[in-house]
Amino acid sequence: MSMIEPNVTALTWFALFAGVASVGFYVLTGMFPLETRPDLKGRPLGLLLLAVNVVLLLALVGGGLAYGAANLRWTSLIIVGGLAVLFAPGLFNVWPQRWRDGLAGLAIVLAGLGGALGLLQQVGSVFTL
Repeated sequence: MSMIEPNVTALTWFALFAGVASVGFYVLTGMFPLETRPDLKGRPLGLLLLAVNVVLLLALVGGGLAYGAANLRWTSLIIVGGLAVLFAPGLFNVWPQRWRDGLAGLAIVLAGLGGALGLLQQVGSVFTL
């Protein structure tokens, strides 16, 4: 394995971050366009959760790419990132409908993205000045 990717630990962490980001992306894309979501459009809490989730998703994608670029070979980065995007719809479909849709889905994604960002900061310290 060391000839393919010498840093297996970093590869495992990157796979986790890419998986969480991919599933979060699928949940959040179901919330747009807002005109089709009257359950979120009329609620300030729903719009706030959606905005915070989008910002956290962008931070996780950027931080995950920075972590992967610093610790992995570019081939490993592309292959694992592609596999995460490829298999994320399967993970998304395993969730019950009430967890994927509405405020419950946004709250679960918020917890997942926040936890992944916390782990990314602990493991990679990518958000330092």
